[in-house]
Amino acid sequence: MTDDAILFGGTANPALAEAVARELGISLAPCTVERFPDGELSVRLGRSVRRREVFVLQATAPPVNDHLMELLSFADACRRSAAARVIAVVPYFGYARADKREGRREPVTASLVAALMETAGISHVLTVDIHSAQMEGFFRIPMDTLSAVGLLCGALRGRLPEGTTVVSPDAGRVKTASEFAERLGLPLAVLNKHRESGTRTRVTHIVGDVRGRACLIVDDMISTGGTIVESAEALRGAGASGPIVVAATHGLLMGDACRRMAVHGVEEIVLTDSVPVRGAEGPRVRTVTLAPLLAEGIRRAAGEPGTS
Repeated sequence: MTDDAILFGGTANPALAEAVARELGISLAPCTVERFPDGELSVRLGRSVRRREVFVLQATAPPVNDHLMELLSFADACRRSAAARVIAVVPYFGYARADKREGRREPVTASLVAALMETAGISHVLTVDIHSAQMEGFFRIPMDTLSAVGLLCGALRGRLPEGTTVVSPDAGRVKTASEFAERLGLPLAVLNKHRESGTRTRVTHIVGDVRGRACLIVDDMISTGGTIVESAEALRGAGASGPIVVAATHGLLMGDACRRMAVHGVEEIVLTDSVPVRGAEGPRVRTVTLAPLLAEGIRRAAGEPGTS
């Protein structure tokens, strides 16, 4: 970090913000975030940001709208306080799935969020394993997407059963699954799906051999666990007989997601701390921190030479 750079942490993931600050060898800048009884939000910066480069670390995790509004308020406060530049560090980017219209009378909410962030004064966005790569096209400002695949593979290496196959749950995750397979030296299988309705899909066939093998299902995020459950059922139906392990960057784990996955044979879930991992009954959950990755991204965005 340069001497002119400042890091604020929002309320979405204060533990991660503190960990990133420690990686950078600095302290988080003081700030106050208040929520009033009627739901309105107040953000107050605790130090001057005039002509300074400001980083705001805030995932737009559930409750997405509250945390998004908090990020926008931070940016507006920095802009009005004459910050030289405001860089949003968004480990998990909510609304990234809303990148197209399924019908004619629907919004493209991802584009709307990008416009709001620019209007609030954000001049650069750093995020991790965003759901839709085309999000970058919605911004007129720089957007950098960091990858947690290396961190997740490091956490998995040497711990998977012999004869494991990496599984992409759909065609959209093939590139990521291929990188896992290459890094871990494992074969790859892909689930082919047919969409039966706007909310329902069915696995029609599997490309690759999973019979008698353990499986590592990889995805960018786990919300309700529906994709993982569907994938696990298809893999068991195709003869997979070893443990099923899941690796994902963003573990939202809404509702009874962990219990549902456990019922369908998922034994372990490996996640990052992009959002706080909710404690829940079900498979064993292991978490790897994004702090070193985000700290390196911040150093590079601040113009400081990388350390690796």
